[in-house]
Amino acid sequence: MAELAVTRRPRNVDWKRAAALLYGDWGTSKAYVVGIAFALAGYASFWFVLAVSVLTAIVGINYIWVCKYFPEGGGVYSAARAHSRHLALIGGFLLVANYLVTAALSCFEAFVYFGFTFEDAKRWAILTIFIIGVINFFGPRHSGSLAIGLAFATVTVIALLTLASLPHLPAAVAALESPRRPPWEWWVGFTGVILALSGVESIANMTGVMMLDPDARPEKPRVVVTARKAIVPVMIEVCVITTVLGLAMHAIPNMGLRDHEGDMLKHLGRTFVDQPVAQATGWDWWARGQPFAWVVSVVIGGLLLSATNTAVVAMVSVLYLMARDKELPEPFAMLNRFGVPWILVLIAILGPILVLDVQSGEKALHGLAALYAIGVVGAIAVNLGSCALNFRLPMLWYERAIMLVTFVVVAAIELTIAVTKPGATLFALIVLGLGFLARAAHKGFTVPAVLREGRLARLLAPELVVRQQAQEAIGARQVYERQLGPDRPVRAIMVAARGVTPTLRFAVDQARRYGAHLFVLFAREQFTTIPVTYREEDDREAQAVFEAVRSVAGDVEVTTIYAVTDDLAWTILDNAAIAGVDMLILGHSRRGAFTRLIRGDLLNQIGQHLPEEIRLVVVG
Repeated sequence: MAELAVTRRPRNVDWKRAAALLYGDWGTSKAYVVGIAFALAGYASFWFVLAVSVLTAIVGINYIWVCKYFPEGGGVYSAARAHSRHLALIGGFLLVANYLVTAALSCFEAFVYFGFTFEDAKRWAILTIFIIGVINFFGPRHSGSLAIGLAFATVTVIALLTLASLPHLPAAVAALESPRRPPWEWWVGFTGVILALSGVESIANMTGVMMLDPDARPEKPRVVVTARKAIVPVMIEVCVITTVLGLAMHAIPNMGLRDHEGDMLKHLGRTFVDQPVAQATGWDWWARGQPFAWVVSVVIGGLLLSATNTAVVAMVSVLYLMARDKELPEPFAMLNRFGVPWILVLIAILGPILVLDVQSGEKALHGLAALYAIGVVGAIAVNLGSCALNFRLPMLWYERAIMLVTFVVVAAIELTIAVTKPGATLFALIVLGLGFLARAAHKGFTVPAVLREGRLARLLAPELVVRQQAQEAIGARQVYERQLGPDRPVRAIMVAARGVTPTLRFAVDQARRYGAHLFVLFAREQFTTIPVTYREEDDREAQAVFEAVRSVAGDVEVTTIYAVTDDLAWTILDNAAIAGVDMLILGHSRRGAFTRLIRGDLLNQIGQHLPEEIRLVVVG
């Protein structure tokens, strides 16, 4: 019997969708960076914003090269693993620490922009994180389409706000204060607004699902064109707009340091758009309602909620990759019926809620910002250092040189944060400690005693072992007979299996009756942003399906196909077309009404796109 293993995930993320997903994470930084910068340095904060924007541009260029040399996924865990598994774990856990705070801070900031008080924003953020986590139990898809819509709306509103700010730049320059602090204090202040770097790491994790460059092949993937098109426009928007708005806020006189720490963009919209429009038109209702400020609130708040969801999914992806790599307890990788690692989703829900819950409402933004940078800066430092010092990568000399210099600067920032913010250091150490504790528990329970016991049994009583194995085989065959059910006259050439069900027997019987070649497709749904190698021989459910088919196939020619996908309908249609089938058999959908609402109806999706020459048979 021929066997075919298909383990590549579909590369269906083009540069526009990748840019939208990146913007949903990276682009949100301006929502709080400018306000936090003003809270730290008042009317001299522009210099901080300018320095951070320059560094952000340099780091963005570095990540184009990271994507270039890691087309199958260049996140910190993958890059550092080339040097040391422990270094990879440190980078991965630092990234988890970043996502914990990202989810908490983004959700909290969203409700601050919506106009809630700090205490109410904290309560609503905790509830919203829980709801987002529950939705992720169903493995929601097509988030890229939603991200594109939110990114377009945000870019439009921010562009209008930036244009309205331009006439006020001369006044902002006049109010700008020059640096008067000692260099060390300015360096520490600069590290306090380094939050603008957050989000850039996400693009490296997408390379495994990005569309290949026009001249690339699956055997030799290359995504540098796609990555560059995705990174450059987002990088320019983040750096230029953050700099302009960071300068424009200096034109507003007599602002207290923390008056608008959490909603500076909303205040800029109120000052530079709503007030001038009300004065020019005489519309009192415009002055009272401040519609543009509320548009900014809704759009920025929506993007921040999207960033919360992105952080939750990314956290699950990083931890799932570690669990699949045998670095965390294997139960962490257990998938529910929707293809989602449910234990990790629980961690991704409870972690940000706990981080947010321990913060005081009035000081939550400042406290979360203090915890924020140590994770993302540490992950970026580990990633860039691992790539620059990996001399097996065919990097150009100037790429390696620039990356080494960037690594030194980012590492110095990380050390400064660790020294000056003991709370952030403690938080990072707790995350690292819990991660390595889970790994130690997992590695510690892997004892080869069971293997030795099996060898002893085979040595002392080989006949008994053989007889027991035969009985187990007979028992397994009987279980398959019960599960496969009675014969049913259904013609089939390809059957997409979700488990050992009577549908498989239908396909085998009809293939025998008509002398057809039977393709058995098992598609493992996996909703993670980081591509993970899921091996067929390790997938017990897939092995059960294939073994069940072989147990009843007899003289039927069977080809087994194993696929890992985040788009089940696309995978079934693609394999049916490649195999050249004239009939596709599916079992009846086991999804409930709410699940179909969240993820869509699989049968409907396949029916809409199935070629006319392929007949669809639904059994159930």
